[in-house]
Amino acid sequence: MMMGDRDDAAAKANILVEALPYILEFRGKVVVVKYGGAAMTDPKLADSFAEDVVLMRSVGMQPVVVHGGGPQITELMRRLGKEPEFIDGLRVTDAETVDIARMALVGKVNREIVASINRHGPVAVGLSGEDAGLLTVRQRDPRLGFVGDVERVDASVLERILREDLIPVVATVGADESGQAYNVNADTVAGAIAAALAAEKLVYLTDVEGIYEDFDDKGTLLSQVDAARLEAMVDSGSMSEGMIPKVRSSIDAVRAGVARAHILDGQIPHVLLLEFFTREGIGTMVVP
Repeated sequence: MMMGDRDDAAAKANILVEALPYILEFRGKVVVVKYGGAAMTDPKLADSFAEDVVLMRSVGMQPVVVHGGGPQITELMRRLGKEPEFIDGLRVTDAETVDIARMALVGKVNREIVASINRHGPVAVGLSGEDAGLLTVRQRDPRLGFVGDVERVDASVLERILREDLIPVVATVGADESGQAYNVNADTVAGAIAAALAAEKLVYLTDVEGIYEDFDDKGTLLSQVDAARLEAMVDSGSMSEGMIPKVRSSIDAVRAGVARAHILDGQIPHVLLLEFFTREGIGTMVVP
């Protein structure tokens, strides 16, 4: 073996040794990952994400993937000749639109994520919040139509899947008590599922580094913040609109018993492995 080869081998061994304590710490622990943004739409990042969750499962962690798909819903609506309408940033969802949302989220996006993960190991199982009563929802606002808020999570179906060493991949469509389907915000669903499973971690993959104290100043990234301070930042109006559902769900989750919530830049290849198995924490960690 040449000197350079020995150095490369030693570096790889050091990486594995560094990862070992974290592997032992997280073995058997549930980690809920909200998958979205560029990580979902860039093929290389999507493959990197799939490798990460299969590796996490292979070392004994129990990942649960939760996804939405707003851009995919919009694209399918336009292909079907229907122009999206929004009120206060929320999609107006009539009966036809909720059917389109189910087609896009359950029939297309969910299948693609499951297939991507299963290329690295046959372990992913796709389902939606309508399956086995996973998500019971209530109507948010009659003006929005079939847009729901989570009323109850029955995590037993996810627990059964996890006991079989499989990875649940959840599309965020839920149903009310009558069985009517609703589109539900995926950030909110991820937090509610993490709380229901008493997850060790809740992770949001976004298109920014994390939470900034001053959104306009990228030098103000917060590496750690507690729920009370984060709540004050939301109430002060200093946070970007797209970040608010993630932040509110993180606050609710850690207050409900989830040990940590993380907001990470999903544009970094293998960001989940970097967060879980190295000493250098990245993004923003939310603590109770």
